[in-house]
Amino acid sequence: MPSRITRYIAGEIIKIFVVALFSLTLLILLIGVGRELLREGLGPLSVLQLLPYVLPLSMQHSVPATALFAVCCVYGRMAADGEVATVKAIGVSPLQLIKPAVIFAAVLSPGVVILSDLAVSWGRPGVAQVVLGSLEDIAYRFLHSQHSYSSSHGFTIHVQDVDGRRLIQPMVKIRSRTGGTIELTAREGSLRLDPEINTLLLNVVDSRVEGGQGNQGIIPGETEFRIPLGRAFRQRDPSSASPSELPLRDIGPESIAQERRSQQAIGQLAAHTGFSLLSARWDEIAGPSGQAIQAQIKASDKRLARLHTEPWRRWAQGFSCFCFVLVGAPLAMLARTADYWTTFGICFLPTLVVYYALFMLGFDQAKAGLWPPYAVWLGNSVLVAVAVTLMDRVRRY
Repeated sequence: MPSRITRYIAGEIIKIFVVALFSLTLLILLIGVGRELLREGLGPLSVLQLLPYVLPLSMQHSVPATALFAVCCVYGRMAADGEVATVKAIGVSPLQLIKPAVIFAAVLSPGVVILSDLAVSWGRPGVAQVVLGSLEDIAYRFLHSQHSYSSSHGFTIHVQDVDGRRLIQPMVKIRSRTGGTIELTAREGSLRLDPEINTLLLNVVDSRVEGGQGNQGIIPGETEFRIPLGRAFRQRDPSSASPSELPLRDIGPESIAQERRSQQAIGQLAAHTGFSLLSARWDEIAGPSGQAIQAQIKASDKRLARLHTEPWRRWAQGFSCFCFVLVGAPLAMLARTADYWTTFGICFLPTLVVYYALFMLGFDQAKAGLWPPYAVWLGNSVLVAVAVTLMDRVRRY
């Protein structure tokens, strides 16, 4: 009998989970992501190309909520229909009914961690690649419809008109790396993307350049100008990437490399201080050079703390799925209501508020180096403690 009940409950949970996950993920993709991408200028074909890459980004957030929803639906209905009381009457502990949900969440949680890592290592680079490939079409689409296009990569294009792929009297403003602005006007021109060098090529005829360095003034004939797209779409260097953008496999080696950089900076500070003492230049110890090295050490230590915290954060967020189910199953049984959304609201809102408040507290303190990295499990630990209390009440159901 217990094994039959276990299979029945597990089947109900999985059925509701699959349907709800499909619906919620589709809702996130079509409404949240699709509308935003269309507003930014991507065409429907580009949005379809993005869907496989955006899928893990969406599912890493939808899976924990969907697992909690499935568990709340099943156990809330069972309690409301008297099935829990019936099972207890035949000598089966109500805690046995929770076992399928616990096993389900324990299997699902590592998958959420894998989804989170897949979103970083495959999803985000794939999104960047699709957007890069569509940048030329996006620019022409805006220029056709609005005669103007402003890019987040530091350039703006205004045209009088567009004839096919030919830009009539384009005026381009490019922000240089030094903070200045280069202004270019021409009789006509065209755009072409070179994805190999992450550069937008602007071919113009009879142009005039103001600002910047190099070619300035009137340039007759055909000229090619290169608009670099920065590092947004390049393979990120682990030494300069944010820890949240690194796959788990790269965080360990990068932590070792960052520790080495911190030690080198400390050695530079020691050498600078010693040289200043030997040369009797006391004011240079706390001068601009010394302050720059100290700032470098501080930034390096801060990044090292974030690198140490990041793996703990991803595993804690992945196993939030387990903790949500651990709290949701007994709470739904105690609520005794067959209304799915009422049960889900009773379980989800308090769990969400408590968990994420404690999670963010632990994460902020850990990445600042004030608390150890495992402090990000604070929210999970509190939910487990709450779940133990609720299960004790279920045992005395």
